[in-house]
Amino acid sequence: MLSRVAVLVNRSLTAFVIVGTAFLGGWTALPADARPARSTSTPAPQTADDLFLAARAAFRAGDRERLAALAPRLKDHPLAVWVEYWQLQMRLRRDEPLRVDAGVQAFLAKYPDTYLADRLRMEWLLALGLRGDLEAFAREHPALVWQHDDWQVRCYAALLKYQRNRNDEVAREARQILASNRESGGDGCMQLTEALFADGRLSPWERVRGLVEQNQFGTAKRLAAQVPNADLGQVAQAIDKPAAFLALHERRLTQLQRELAIVAIVRLARENIDQAERFAGALNIHLTPEQRGIVWGRIGHMAAIKHDPQALEYYRRGGSHVGVGVDAARADEVLEWQVRAALRGDARGPDWKMVRQTIERMRPEQQRDPAWIYWRARALQTEGRHDDANAAFKSIAGRFEFYGKLAAEELGQAIVIPPRAAPAASEMVKAFGGNDGLNRALKLIDLGLRAEGVREWGWQMRNRSDRELLAIAEVARSRNALDRMINTSDRTREEFDFEQRFPSPHREALTRHAQAVGLDETWVYGLIRQESRFIQDARSSAGAQGLMQLMPATARYVARRVGMTDFSPGRINDLDVNLRLGTSYLRFVLDDLDGHPALASAAYNAGPGRPRQWRASLPRPVEGAIFAETIPFNETRDYVKRVMSNSVYYAALFENKAQSLKARMGVIAPKAAGSTELP
Repeated sequence: MLSRVAVLVNRSLTAFVIVGTAFLGGWTALPADARPARSTSTPAPQTADDLFLAARAAFRAGDRERLAALAPRLKDHPLAVWVEYWQLQMRLRRDEPLRVDAGVQAFLAKYPDTYLADRLRMEWLLALGLRGDLEAFAREHPALVWQHDDWQVRCYAALLKYQRNRNDEVAREARQILASNRESGGDGCMQLTEALFADGRLSPWERVRGLVEQNQFGTAKRLAAQVPNADLGQVAQAIDKPAAFLALHERRLTQLQRELAIVAIVRLARENIDQAERFAGALNIHLTPEQRGIVWGRIGHMAAIKHDPQALEYYRRGGSHVGVGVDAARADEVLEWQVRAALRGDARGPDWKMVRQTIERMRPEQQRDPAWIYWRARALQTEGRHDDANAAFKSIAGRFEFYGKLAAEELGQAIVIPPRAAPAASEMVKAFGGNDGLNRALKLIDLGLRAEGVREWGWQMRNRSDRELLAIAEVARSRNALDRMINTSDRTREEFDFEQRFPSPHREALTRHAQAVGLDETWVYGLIRQESRFIQDARSSAGAQGLMQLMPATARYVARRVGMTDFSPGRINDLDVNLRLGTSYLRFVLDDLDGHPALASAAYNAGPGRPRQWRASLPRPVEGAIFAETIPFNETRDYVKRVMSNSVYYAALFENKAQSLKARMGVIAPKAAGSTELP
């Protein structure tokens, strides 16, 4: 299973947080036979914190009466503002608009410039949109600071902007919003879609294709029903039974059926590339160049993700029209995977010309991604355009992430730790130690409500200077919130403290366990920084636990292999147990994958079988960076880059000498997948 790392939960509560971005989660109910027997009278909460957690449970259960009863008892609690927020949020869609609007405005005035005020404003905007009060929405929306990933609010805002200025740029922005979200069936996004349809700014079939690719089949059918003369039976068949539709209409197509055939091939390519290729070949003569770009680009995209050696040929059949006529979000993916397919290339090597040409067809914003700057520069090198390549490398060589390091090495610059910034003044650290928002965040985290705490913390990071960020990071260090220290220090732009960014807690214990199994401790630290951010009781939604995020089944397997006779699942979070089992398992996967740390890092995240398959499909030995960039799982691809990048900085800190990421990534050669007994 993917991701021991991405989602953390503190104190066994299921308040989810993805590292770097937080999402509100829910409570996990125990099976009835696993719950303690309940007495006829529920014991009253004993502490103020117990009362607060009871109030949160009432909010999540929709129990307004229980929440109202608890609220007066929490008016002096440091998190009392959250109780007020929960009460107002429950009223937003139920109470009479004038009364609830007055309550919201009073809250905003009482708690200005707070995370919860901004969050409540977002919830209020959604309610205003749903009730059709777009005049009030337009008045309040400019004050919203964070979008909070609510796509309906974004769609309402885009609709208002488009109604005021129907130019091409605004329409393009609106299409991008629709293309990027998975909530297109909501009221705001449907209104925006209909407005673009009415003005001819959005092709209905482009939108239907985009929805089908996002598995929003019901919404796709509803939109197709608005197309004049659309046969809803054929629409349903093209979406639900694409092969049957294509077989029936393979020889003769009306204009409408041609559009549906493209939808069907887009749908079929995900399930059966060979069938999609056959039908696309038969229909090729009936398609315009742009339609061929859509069809073959999608087939190439799916083939590239599956490491199909024909992926490059499929992309070539789409020609320069690949990515044209496709909604913006999908075009980005199609073109990115064309670059990855070109990097894998064939037995002769990468197709560097295709790498460069494909990147140059991307949107300007997409081209500014360090990954595509780096690979385009590498392609320019092969064409002898060294000055242009070096200029591109220089533009990202100062970055501390994966491609910044590789670019620096292309310029002959070794990887070193930047000079350490002067420590934050004690007066500033003390002042931030009394910051209400930071203290609310740390209190929430202490109560196990990490998602809410991370949001509160993030709000306090806005518009901070480097000196302030370094001071806030020290506050986090003093409260043993190492994940918040890392997150905060990572934000500095000109002053750096890599001992904040790359802490090394439990050094004696970790070194002992790493050395016992012959592992590089800097790699282990790099992995833990990505896995748990040093949250010792971290728990993922899948059940992985501790610093090294071990699944219980994996922990049991490793305990048996290493002869740990006193192991029990309840001990997984124990520091020594977690480090011993985690480093032992990492040793097992490293040996299983011929001692290559990039492969082993991928195995630790995605399971040992998948990297074996990815390696087996290689057309020739490839650079470790190419292997990492072409990993088909977004999470694992990012994970490997981060772990290996982290390990370089830990090595530079521990060894006090220059390092090479390229040397650590090495070369990965093809090898038959075989089998493994490792979980």
